[in-house]
Amino acid sequence: MTQERLWQVLDPSWRDPRALSALLCSSAAAVMLLKWLGRRQVQQKMNEARRSRNLALERMEKAAHRFKQENSGTQTAHILSLTMVELAEKLKEESLSPESVLYSYMDKALEVNREVNCVTDFIHGCEDQLQTLKKQKKKGLLYGIPISIKDHINCKGHISSGGMVKFLGQVKEEDSVIVQVLKHQGAIPFVKTNIPQTMINKQGVVSPLIGMQSVTAMLGPMARDVDSLALCMRALLCEEMFQLDPTVPPIPFDEEVYTSSKPLRIGYYEGDGYFQPSPSMKRAVQQTRKLLQDAGHTLVPFAPPKIDYMVDELFTRGIFSDGAAHLVDCFKGDIVDPNLQSQFNTYRLPALMKRILAVILKPIYPRIARDLNALCGVGSAKNLWDQHGAVAVYRTEFIAKWRELRLDVILCPALGPAFNHGYAGKLFAATSYTNLYNVLNFPAGVVPVSTVTRADEEELKHYQGHYRDPWDKRLKEAVEGAVGLPVAVQCVALPWQEELCLRFMKEVETLSRSRKRNM
Repeated sequence: MTQERLWQVLDPSWRDPRALSALLCSSAAAVMLLKWLGRRQVQQKMNEARRSRNLALERMEKAAHRFKQENSGTQTAHILSLTMVELAEKLKEESLSPESVLYSYMDKALEVNREVNCVTDFIHGCEDQLQTLKKQKKKGLLYGIPISIKDHINCKGHISSGGMVKFLGQVKEEDSVIVQVLKHQGAIPFVKTNIPQTMINKQGVVSPLIGMQSVTAMLGPMARDVDSLALCMRALLCEEMFQLDPTVPPIPFDEEVYTSSKPLRIGYYEGDGYFQPSPSMKRAVQQTRKLLQDAGHTLVPFAPPKIDYMVDELFTRGIFSDGAAHLVDCFKGDIVDPNLQSQFNTYRLPALMKRILAVILKPIYPRIARDLNALCGVGSAKNLWDQHGAVAVYRTEFIAKWRELRLDVILCPALGPAFNHGYAGKLFAATSYTNLYNVLNFPAGVVPVSTVTRADEEELKHYQGHYRDPWDKRLKEAVEGAVGLPVAVQCVALPWQEELCLRFMKEVETLSRSRKRNM
């Protein structure tokens, strides 16, 4: 149809330029109105979530205060000083009541929350669960132990926001598998706690990247000491877990492996070649290596193969195999955490723009250029299958190198110390030390072994990194001024050898604590 003919069939009023101008203006106004309404709706959801959270915290505070008034003799400080294993023993033998433990932890959680704003919700059903537990004859391995649950893990009657407005108001109808098993073993979930926005994870959890199978993410416990982690694993690897989630191999915890004192053959590396470790990270591995050698273990140098390829092609291109399209879609009509904004802005660039920028940056900042290329994704189903195949080939190559050196476990750095505020969302690529084992799907754990010293801080002044690019500069800024903060090492085992990983972690913990006592 010609332009002239088109104008003839249009309503006469549309042929008037003034009418067309008015139409365009009204359309723009309508778009602006819709955006304003969307922002208002987001703000209303957030305000409602804040009100609900404040009411939950008030309810929690009243419950803790009521118990404190009625039981003024409760030895709260003593209860809080006990490890999980000690707590479990005293609850089982009834020298401590589950009420005294729950409300002591509740009071402490409120105190910590006032300092760091970590509690997102009070799991009000914990008081009813406590009464039900007391009537049961059989006591689980975690009988009466209060536990916190991360925000993205589903708890019946509560939301799992994942830091996303879109999930607010979506109350979960049932507990996730892991919460069901913990309750079955007598644990009492009593609060939900903060996570980074869009945290990625498996069954009964909120995730913005459903369907991403290239990189394995796992839930795992956190505790004050390794024996507590082992207790958690004993509790989780039970018949209830195997019934609820048939994908978990029905293999109970192997006590013989965990309690073994056989000397280990340990591979180690101080840096992975992708991100230069901070001085305290490097020292932590060196110090731990010497402790292990002096204790009779054999330490063997190990270098992860093709680390740049692993980070760029297997991890980054794998986790964003759709070019980050799904993640970007999840943020439509939502609010981005300011700490993630620069990262998110990169994700939402068109693939062509990412490729052009990669070409421009390659001569100056090759590592950043490779990352931009990887963020373009795989492009097709065939390429996705090839990418999955590449992960399998790399895993085989890694295990072959492990076997060739006859290793039992690996000792390596854990990213740290804790970053200064605002830096965590700007250094996603610095997770190479841990994301390697997500790609490989190996069991791994971190153990605090030291704290940042003034000597570490002095050495940091000369830190330049492997590439001397903006990421290296940013890492230096992220860990500055950290004297006294904990520094950890990472302990790794082969697939299905969680007990060996924990046994190695226990060895590192014991030797490090002994060293501190003798200093």
